[in-house]
Amino acid sequence: MEINCELLDGDIYKITLKGRMDIPGNAEIDIKFSGMTGAPRKLFIVDLSEVNFIASIGIRTLLLSTKAIHNRGGKIAILNPDSQVKKILLMTGVDNIIPIVDNLESALAAMNQEESI
Repeated sequence: MEINCELLDGDIYKITLKGRMDIPGNAEIDIKFSGMTGAPRKLFIVDLSEVNFIASIGIRTLLLSTKAIHNRGGKIAILNPDSQVKKILLMTGVDNIIPIVDNLESALAAMNQEESI
């Protein structure tokens, strides 16, 4: 599993994952992912376009980081997941917690939206 992070305009961090988010793959990126999504950073786009499989351990990593990000007033969106990965994310209800978008423009828009209460 590979992980890369780049800073976009507006202090938005784009984290790109590549590989399989199964037990061995997740073990390779879990600590790095947590560090990249840690405080004081608040805005994240997670590109899953090159992740071809996600297991429950991968979903757990996404959800734990999302909880921490939301607790400090931040936002996260999942960008362009592989069709099979998207199907799993939708079946497990992840889309109810983390927006799933198909392009970078939509992801950036999600970062700039005001929260509605």
